[in-house]
Amino acid sequence: MKNLEVRMAKANELLEPYAVPHEGTLGRVHKEENDATRFSFQRDIDRVQYSDEFRRLKGKTQVFVGGRSDHYRTRLTHTIEVARVSRNITRTLGLNEDLAECIALAHDLGHPPFGHSGEDALNQWMKSHNMTFEHNQQSLRIVEFLSSQSPLFRGLNLNREVLHGLMKHRTPHDNPTDTTIELPSMEALAVNLADEIAYTCHDVDDGMREGLFDMKQLMKIPLIEACYTPEKKLGSSLTHVLISDLYEATEQQIDLQQIATFEDVYTKSDQPVRFSDDMRTQLKTLRQFLYQNMYFHPSVLDQVEAGKATVLHLCQYLSTHPTSEVLALQKRSDSTIIEAVKDYVSGMTDHYATEVANRLNLSS
Repeated sequence: MKNLEVRMAKANELLEPYAVPHEGTLGRVHKEENDATRFSFQRDIDRVQYSDEFRRLKGKTQVFVGGRSDHYRTRLTHTIEVARVSRNITRTLGLNEDLAECIALAHDLGHPPFGHSGEDALNQWMKSHNMTFEHNQQSLRIVEFLSSQSPLFRGLNLNREVLHGLMKHRTPHDNPTDTTIELPSMEALAVNLADEIAYTCHDVDDGMREGLFDMKQLMKIPLIEACYTPEKKLGSSLTHVLISDLYEATEQQIDLQQIATFEDVYTKSDQPVRFSDDMRTQLKTLRQFLYQNMYFHPSVLDQVEAGKATVLHLCQYLSTHPTSEVLALQKRSDSTIIEAVKDYVSGMTDHYATEVANRLNLSS
């Protein structure tokens, strides 16, 4: 077996000067001995993937509530697709694949049940207590405090580069409020766009599978018409077109912004990992189509309202009648009852949230 330092040195040679090196630069909150066989961010990947919170993503809604089909994306399959696209993007751009994959795998750990409707419900309830809820912040809270890695400390003790990537994770779906990190790494920016690519492409696929629209309607959208080919699945063709545009636009920005070193990314860059302006416009048109024909479709909205009601009822009841699970979580996280309820409910799967609501006679 080659010495780890030798393998790491060879791996670092494949990175561009503005990439985060494999050994990291910011360290962990709690210092640990280096692993004998894995790079630092590879250890972080394993910690995320072996966490309870990661496994529970299989029972959380992406768009369609589970049970309608075995083939619709869940929050877990979405996360896996984001991680795959992130690695493809960062490999081609000479960035750190392991760091990008870890951010991608952890980016939705804090997502509540029932998709964005569950998040809206939690945020609405938290605002009534002069607080807010955002799944990106909850993902960070999970890896820093709530998940378990060692009896010696709380959280997973991930590298700070991963934590910073989660702080700055944002897509058109998000409303980020945390601005403590001024500029994200190139890898974090790549994950943001990988997330957007993944959910755009698989929502087109799932929407057609559900019969909410067909290829004839989609072909009226310039981006779809341009990338469609009968020899390939539409999702595959669309992913390829989006990633290719991202490569070209990013290389142009690296040259224009004169990004030559790792330090340049944090001191002077302006979102160098991006789509072209034309692609951003075309994506906006496609997203508008999806909102009109999928996200706001009556059959989807019925699920949205039902899930939102379940989350609200759970939060309202548990805050005044905390169960042993809520009280244990409050003690373990040293938080208020409101925060403990938020942590508990946001960690539920769709099925478990419905089961608890039924058990407590909270069904709408």
